[in-house]
Amino acid sequence: MRHKVLFVEDEADLGNVVKQYLEMMDFEVDWFTSGAPALKQFKANRFSYQLLLIDVSMPGMDGFELAEQVKIVNEHIPFLFLTARNEKKDRLYGLKLGADDYISKPFDIDELVLRIKNIIKRNQTGQQAVSSSDVIQKHDVRFSKDSLRLTVGDNEVTLTVREAELLEYLFKNENRILRREDILLQLWGENDFFLGRSLDVFISRLRKHLGKSEKVSIKNVYGIGFVFSC
Repeated sequence: MRHKVLFVEDEADLGNVVKQYLEMMDFEVDWFTSGAPALKQFKANRFSYQLLLIDVSMPGMDGFELAEQVKIVNEHIPFLFLTARNEKKDRLYGLKLGADDYISKPFDIDELVLRIKNIIKRNQTGQQAVSSSDVIQKHDVRFSKDSLRLTVGDNEVTLTVREAELLEYLFKNENRILRREDILLQLWGENDFFLGRSLDVFISRLRKHLGKSEKVSIKNVYGIGFVFSC
């Protein structure tokens, strides 16, 4: 099956090159030059796409605004930002929105394809993994891998695939000091600045959810990593 990508980029030359190359690599690509029609297309086909490739700087609705609207329609769809800006605050904001990756222009087209394939593969692996009905229960915390749902007391939230991967890893290594670099290498195969900041965002989200628990928490170990305390 060909993977389907919704691509939003207002630069015509770059858009044509990326679309044609992705199609050469056996992707099916719907390309839009602005956010509003792309959002309309996504709303009409919310489960048809495996990934969204979104340029940040666009007139009218920018990439961040589009991503926010997309997540309302389908919170589990993975997306990757393209940007000519390399500012730290933009990267962190993109991560907080739930971006799976972030690539700065100019970029190597083969690197982009590799990142897209890795995101789709990781997302599909996560979906396959949750086909089992395994449930992890610790005190007042219940984690259902089949639905990505985390319940803490009377509060229930749906995690992203990456958050669920991280939480499962923490459960498997509870009450141990976990080094940041080990978490990154075990879960995502790399230890770099970008993934490190991604990890911080995911830890922050999980810590917020678990803050309602009387027994389970994520504690910092200064200069080393974390302890998942149960």
